[in-house]
Amino acid sequence: MQKILLAAALSLALAATADARPNAANANEAATARHYAALIAGEPKTAELTMFFTQMPKGGDLHHHYSGAIYAETYVDFLDKQGYCVDKQTYKIETKPAVVEAERNKQPKERNCLGSADVYADDFTYRELLQRWSSKDFYNHGALQAPPDRQFFQTFGYFGPVSNANFHEGLVEIKERAIRENVGYIETMFKMSPFVVNKEFDAQAWQNAKDDKAFEAQMRAWMAQLDGDQKFSQSIDDFVKKIDEAAAGIDDERFTMRYQTYVLRLLNPSQVFSSMLAGFKAARKDSKIVGVNIVGQESQMVSMRDYTLHMKMFRFLKSVYPDVKVALHAGELALGDVPPEDLQYHIDEALNLAGADRIGHGIDLAHETNAAAIMQRMRDKDIPVEINLTSNGFINGVKGENHPVTLYRKYGVPYVISTDDAGVTRHNLANEYVLFASRYKPSYAEVKKASYNSIRYSFLPAADKSRLTRQLDERFARFEAGVVALDRKARAAK
Repeated sequence: MQKILLAAALSLALAATADARPNAANANEAATARHYAALIAGEPKTAELTMFFTQMPKGGDLHHHYSGAIYAETYVDFLDKQGYCVDKQTYKIETKPAVVEAERNKQPKERNCLGSADVYADDFTYRELLQRWSSKDFYNHGALQAPPDRQFFQTFGYFGPVSNANFHEGLVEIKERAIRENVGYIETMFKMSPFVVNKEFDAQAWQNAKDDKAFEAQMRAWMAQLDGDQKFSQSIDDFVKKIDEAAAGIDDERFTMRYQTYVLRLLNPSQVFSSMLAGFKAARKDSKIVGVNIVGQESQMVSMRDYTLHMKMFRFLKSVYPDVKVALHAGELALGDVPPEDLQYHIDEALNLAGADRIGHGIDLAHETNAAAIMQRMRDKDIPVEINLTSNGFINGVKGENHPVTLYRKYGVPYVISTDDAGVTRHNLANEYVLFASRYKPSYAEVKKASYNSIRYSFLPAADKSRLTRQLDERFARFEAGVVALDRKARAAK
């Protein structure tokens, strides 16, 4: 009898403990919400918000460019690794072995092309390089400089020769920084898929731009040729192999990374279409490649001229490869970037022509002819927008109440918070949450949902989403318990 009573008492105690755990977790969450609310009340306490969001678990970063995520300092380190040097006059990278060798044989003071150590030793050159290879000091010096959008997009031309190699090392740096910042997942736009040139296709595409039936027949015919092109198929296999090699060892119990391939919208139609086809094929071949995107400054002449053509290409290939996910840069435009009529259709066509599964940026929303219908479709079809506050403010001057995140939130459109090119604009994901919280003062529940959204709307398979969501649950429980403990210490210190 005594054993039975003891067992019953133990069972009750365990049940009480199990009941207490959710109660304690709920209490910690409520206390964290109160702590956060105090940080955004009135004038936001940005230093404390920075500490809060640095420590807060951030599910993932879904709008992330590999080459733009690496800081210029790392690219300087890569100079010697690749046997290159940087010209002191142009700040361009010299890749010709004979030129590099000749410069190395000169005395240090006579060198016009500098390796990593020489750049660091020459403070003037180093500071100037950082200002050209990133947004460093853009708003904090008096020199003549390019407009912000030109400054941003020109950086890639400077560090391109070193960003196009050392892929594994670059991914390791991104991973380690993400772990330190409590980010569990990154979906990075990693490499442009291979392409071929077909001038006949270019001429026909422009001719068929307004004839959907003719253009689809043209795409189908060339796709059939490319499907039988052994050289093209081999280029896709080599592309997939490079991604697998770079990604080796990146995933572990703390961190997961997946890859989007992309096409460059500044090229001619044959190059864009063949690259797009290669991207869809690569995604079908390799589970690490979870989607296809399109990149390049949207306001440039070629991007604007061929925008609808590109969306029709995506529509066609989505019909051929319906299981391949598509995230599209769309509406990364502000009033004055292009004539007003060109602000009226980009998000609309990305959704309704191309069938985008996610929209990147979407900042021209208020100018779009079908703005209300766009938001209703995104809400009803559960299509999120990727919000990049630092990038939109720097490149396009869209920020504060002028940013359409106010509209997306008001009308129930799902969204994620992301970084875009954190190495170029020199920030991180925690800073994006600080900007979001201090400018728009969302509740803690909304902020927490945004973190979970970056797993929910990832292009991962369901099993991986469930795994990362469970991990995020555990990480938030620890974080909220830590916030409560820190609050107790702060009160005790007063």
